[in-house]
Amino acid sequence: MMHSHLVLLVLFAFFVSLVFALLAKDAVAEQMRLGGLMFAGFIAAAIVLGWLMYPFPF
Repeated sequence: MMHSHLVLLVLFAFFVSLVFALLAKDAVAEQMRLGGLMFAGFIAAAIVLGWLMYPFPF
């Protein structure tokens, strides 16, 4: 089984978004909306930060 950084990032973002949404909202519809927005935000932020760090040497 191949574990790439992207797969681990998606799994981490999913579970963190799930837990935060369940703790923050009571209605299922609100939980799903907040969880989806947080998940998309985590993924987008990681991709943007990755591209911003790309030109820097190791």
